[in-house]
Formats: sequence, C-alpha cells, structure tokens
Amino acid sequence: MNVLRQCIRTLAPIPNLGRCCPPKSSCRRLPQRTIHISTPLAEVKPFLLPDIGEGIKEVQIIQWFVEPEARVEQFDKLCEVQSDKAAAEITSRFDGVVKKLHYGAEDMALVGKPLCDIDVQNDSAIEESSTPVQVAQASSPSSPHQPQKTVNQHQQDGLDKSTIDALAKSQPASLATPAVRGLLKELKVDIANVSGTGKDGRVMKDDVYRYVKLRDASTGSARSDSSSEEREQQVETRLKLSPIQSQMFKTMTRSLSIPHFLYTDEINISPISAIRQRLNHQFTSQRLSYLPFIMKAVSLALGEFPLLNSRVEVGDEKDPPQLIRREKHNLGIAMDTPLGLVVPNIKNISCLSIIEIASEISRLQILAKAGKLSISDLTGGTFTVSNIGSIGGTYVAPVIVQSEVAILGVGKVRTVPAFDEQDRVVKREILNLSWSADHRVVDGATMARMAERVRELVEDPGVMMARLR
Repeated sequence: MNVLRQCIRTLAPIPNLGRCCPPKSSCRRLPQRTIHISTPLAEVKPFLLPDIGEGIKEVQIIQWFVEPEARVEQFDKLCEVQSDKAAAEITSRFDGVVKKLHYGAEDMALVGKPLCDIDVQNDSAIEESSTPVQVAQASSPSSPHQPQKTVNQHQQDGLDKSTIDALAKSQPASLATPAVRGLLKELKVDIANVSGTGKDGRVMKDDVYRYVKLRDASTGSARSDSSSEEREQQVETRLKLSPIQSQMFKTMTRSLSIPHFLYTDEINISPISAIRQRLNHQFTSQRLSYLPFIMKAVSLALGEFPLLNSRVEVGDEKDPPQLIRREKHNLGIAMDTPLGLVVPNIKNISCLSIIEIASEISRLQILAKAGKLSISDLTGGTFTVSNIGSIGGTYVAPVIVQSEVAILGVGKVRTVPAFDEQDRVVKREILNLSWSADHRVVDGATMARMAERVRELVEDPGVMMARLR
C-alpha cells in the first residue's frame, strides 16, 4: 500500500477536463490571414475625333456633355460639334473615366486628333492594404449627369491648369449655335444675360436682337449726349468665320479656278402654273411649287445630255484629266438656313414623281432649318439647282461646285404682257433660267441644247408627263 501511494504522488497532475485547449503558453499561434487585392490595370487612351465624312478636316466644339473624372460608357454622348454642313453628337467608344478635355467650347478640333483622354478600366480600383480588410460600401463613381464642379473644386482635386482652363471653357452658360455666338460677339452681348426661347433653353437670333433692343432703349439717353465726333467715328469689328463660312470660302475659292460659261433663257411658266393650282386643290397635304416641276424637267433632260451629270477628275502630271459620268441623278438644292448656305440633294430623282420630289424638298427644308441634315443628305450630289427667285432677283450667275460640271439658277416668276398666236395681248407668267457650265469639258452648243430641252418640257407639260416613267 505504501508503495502504491508513493507511485501516485510521483504522477503528473491530470489536466483540467473543463478547459477546451492547452495552457496559453503551450499553444502555437497561427499566422493571421489577410485579403490582398491589387489595383486593376488601367490604361489612359486618347479618344480621336472620328472622320465625319465629305472631306471635313475640322469641326467646332459647341458644348461638352462630360467633364474630367466623369465616368462614361460606350455610346454615351461626349460632346456636340458643328461642321461646315451640319451639327453632330460624338459618342464614346470606351467604358472608363474621362481624364482630360483637349478642347473647350467654341474651339476648332481637328479630325483624327485627340478629343479627350479616357482612363479605360474594367472595375473600380480598390486600394491595396496589408491589414485585415473591413468590407465597406464603395461610393458610386461620378456621373456625367452630376452637377458640374467649380474651378476651385477641380484645383482641390489636383487637376492640372490646362485641364481646368479647358473645363472652364466647356461650361457655357447657355446653348447657342456658332452663328448665334458670332452675333453675340459682334453685338458685344454676354450670353448669360440672354434668355433662350429655343429647345432646351437654346439662345436664338431673335432672343439676341430682342435683348439688344431693350439694352439700347435703356441706354439711348446716355448715347444721345455723345459728341458728333464720336458718332462719326468708324467702328470695325474683327469676326471669326463660322464653320460653314470657312468651308464656303475654301469651296468657292477652288470653284473660281473653273472657267465658267454662262447661258440664260426665258421660259413661259403659265402652263405649269395652271396645273400646279389644280393639283394643289386635290393634294392638300402637300403643296406644290414650281421647283419640283423644274427639277423633274432637268432630270429628264439629263437623260439626253449625260455629260452635264458628270464630274472632272483633274489627276496629276502622270495621269491625264478624266471625265467621270454618273448614272443616277442626285439633284442638289441650295438652301438658306440660320447657319448659312447648305446644299442637300435628292437621291435618284429620275425615279421619283413630282409629288415625291415636293415631299423630299419639304423634308430637307425642315431638317436644314433645324440644323439636323445628315451626311447622306449633304453628299453625293451630281447637279445643283439654286432657287434664288424664292428670295428675289431675275438673273443670277451661279458658281459651279467643284465636283460637278453644271448648275442652274432659277429666278423669280414675273407676270408680263405678251402676244399670243393671234397677236392679241395676253397675261403671261415668265421665269428666267440661268445656267453655268464648266467650259473645260462642256461647250456652248451642248449647254444651249440642254436649256432648250428643259424649256420645251416646262412650256409643254404634256410632253413631260408622256416621258415620265
């Protein structure tokens, strides 16, 4: 028994069965696990101004829809630009964050050059951390629709001075076309003081003139006190050409290198006038003017004289000049719009009826006044008709477009006394047609025969109707 008690005292104490783990000193500490997330790879890509077509090399920035640090997705609107022919909206090709605007509002941007810089990335970046991550809800990225920041706020964000300047210029107080902005500069009016009555608050020409009238009325008494010397002093203002004026300058300068041949003729429009009045009573939805009849007669005559539906390819020293004949008759119409002169065209007019031609003219006029003509409407013309008579004037010397070899100017309709076949004095409606042709490839006899054919078709509508397909 004594031996047994001695053995029990020498044994190690039994561990406490209530403890769930060994003593703290004997536990092996496991390494702490952390989540380590790296910033995704990002790439700043320059967004190049795409080719708008028709050889346009530069456009004017009307307004920006985004600002630096704004997130954009594919097909989101970046800016609105004005070319020499039409306005267009430029959309993004990338998903990412806008980093820099290379141009401000009213600046001229070059096709093929960077318009803005976009940081292209798949997901939002999460900062690296070596400590255990506590999950928190990330703030949503900035949106193009969020209120714009002030310049001071952008300085606090760390943007460089060039980007801040471009941003300040890209935030106009109101919307306005380049032509209206040119008028504002000419009249020395701040656009912020003018209330726009157009769509989305766009400032129109009438708004500017209304503001100037009120301004001048309020300051009229002060100006009346100025001396006679100040009133007689000439004031000159240097103005920048609008995009359409710039393109017109270049196009007409090239056109004047073409030797023009001018031919005028007088035609009796009375038979067409009677038919037009009768048809207008039947087709109340589409009013007919003289222009659709004249354009249809021109198309029928071009079928007999395809030379006048051609274009000249000058070539160089190695390649001699060539004449390119075109099958379809795409007749352009010179239109006066708030932005300036534009020349949309009606495609394949030989396959259209007179009612369809009138409908196309109305469609193009509505789009032209709104500045919404498409590139398709403005390109591909083969022959031009300028209806200057709708404004006034009897005779005109139209200038040929470089891609064509002839053009027709239509004067106003006049009512004059004339003799009929029995030598009786009758009332007759007269219209003057003025033709210009490229004398390098078109001789006078061909132009005269073409004009004579058009006169016969207009003066005898029955012949024209018989030849319609």
